[in-house]
Amino acid sequence: MGDVAMSVPVLRAFTQQHPAVKITVLSRAYLKPLFEGIKNVTFYTAEVTQQHKGIIGLYRLSKELKQLKFDAVADIHNVLRSKILRFFFSLSRKKIAVIDKGRAEKKALTSAVNKVLKPLKTTHERYADVFRKLGFTLDLSNPIFPTKDTLEHFPFPIKRNTNEKWIGIAPFAQYQSKMYPLDLMEEVIATLASKNQYTIFLFGGGKKEIDILEALEKKYPKTIAVAGKLNLKDELTLIAHLDCMVSMDSANSHLAAMQQVKTITLWGVTHPYAGFAAFNQPKDYQLLPDLEKYPKIPCSIYGNKVCEGYEEVMRSISPQKVVEKIIEISQ
Repeated sequence: MGDVAMSVPVLRAFTQQHPAVKITVLSRAYLKPLFEGIKNVTFYTAEVTQQHKGIIGLYRLSKELKQLKFDAVADIHNVLRSKILRFFFSLSRKKIAVIDKGRAEKKALTSAVNKVLKPLKTTHERYADVFRKLGFTLDLSNPIFPTKDTLEHFPFPIKRNTNEKWIGIAPFAQYQSKMYPLDLMEEVIATLASKNQYTIFLFGGGKKEIDILEALEKKYPKTIAVAGKLNLKDELTLIAHLDCMVSMDSANSHLAAMQQVKTITLWGVTHPYAGFAAFNQPKDYQLLPDLEKYPKIPCSIYGNKVCEGYEEVMRSISPQKVVEKIIEISQ
């Protein structure tokens, strides 16, 4: 989801700068709300577990898409399914551009020996480069953000008190190596709850995560676990009204940033230099481990590999530091 969410500000910029061009986004159905409200963007659902499953299904999908009479293909993810679709499109001599993921640079960035620790091109710019390869100019320096939907028809009653700040916390990530330890995150929640000037919304998914978040909701005042209670569209609406989102290096950071919400990201064995930092957010919103103590960071691009002895790197980010940053930017 995070990779797809990162495409949203790019498409907003593109449609603003090229209003005569129509874009069809191909992805899974549950991601459709990410693209609602973007002018000249329509969504086409890939039913990859049903009629579009496997090579035959992708061939069927390619025939369906060709009926849209598109002029060019922008493959911004370059994964197995998109490679197969590209092959079918190439038979019709469609103009195709593909993302350069910068694998050699990323290998040097994560190397334990002779590491080259320098910021790489952002994923947002890599997406933009795909459109540039198709002959379009594209400038991401003056981003366009959506207007907030109201909470008038929200699934459950919710009201902001005067001078109250709304803080979102998304404590989970795909890999344990990218998760701030839950006992430390609980300290952050406890400190905020004790100040009686914040409402804390807890985001997550899956039964185990929901159980953890609901236990925190019961334990601390003005703490609301929304995991499992909202569809993606309603979740985006709520996120847009936050004063601050606290997230790992994960999808929630991108869901918040694409709506111009102030977003604090906590990093473990990954690093913002790899290009996956939240869009248009200041560098001081990125809280990293002690890099002098853990010089091999980043150990990997996605968090699926951990350097030996680096399992607890996020404990070098103190709960006090997280709380101070939340208070600072949510004023």
